[in-house]
Formats: sequence, C-alpha cells, structure tokens
Amino acid sequence: MGNICGKSESDNFSQPGRVLGSAPPQPERSSVPASVGGPPRTLGGNSQKPSDNSNAEEARRRAAEAAEARANAAASKSTGKLGTQLAAQKKQTRNDTLKELSNNEIRQRDADEAANARIHN
Repeated sequence: MGNICGKSESDNFSQPGRVLGSAPPQPERSSVPASVGGPPRTLGGNSQKPSDNSNAEEARRRAAEAAEARANAAASKSTGKLGTQLAAQKKQTRNDTLKELSNNEIRQRDADEAANARIHN
C-alpha cells in the first residue's frame, strides 16, 4: 500500500519493523530552562515600582469611564424594527403573554372551523 503519486523509493516497509505489542520509539525530549528571567510583573504595568498604585487606579478609572460611555451609547442607539419589537416583548408581563397566546389559539381554531365549513365536513 503506497502512494502512487509519491516517490517509490520511500516505501513504508524500507525501515526495519518492530514486534507487535511493543511500544513505538520515544521522541527526544528537550529540557526546559530553569528560569525564564526577571521578577514577575503585572500585565499592562510599566517598569515602575509595584508599590506605586496611582497608575493602576488611573487605568481602572479610565476603563470604568469607557465602559460607562459604551453602555450609554448602546442604550441610546436606535435598534430598528426588531429592536423595538424585542423591547416591547421584554416589557410584557406573564399575563400579557398568556393572553396573547390564548388569542392566537382562538384565532387558529376559528380559522380551522371556517376551513372545515368551506369543505363541508
């Protein structure tokens, strides 16, 4: 069983085989360096002292302001027809939803009765 498009010299059976049930040869393992280097650092931090928390507080404040601005922009953005329908559906109470389903069911039954009357069943 060989590859008809490949070289005929690189046959699967050209290398010596192994006994059935024996483990395949293990690949060589590389060593992991003992230390990567340097003291641990906080992501996003600069090379200043870790005791200086004013930059971290400033970054938190800016992130909070940006998140609040995104939330306000999303709330004021027009969502179109589907968005208004979704907002109306979210405002519905459980009773309103049940009434709507009941009305739909009644309309469906009336339509079925009218179809049966037309075909004289």
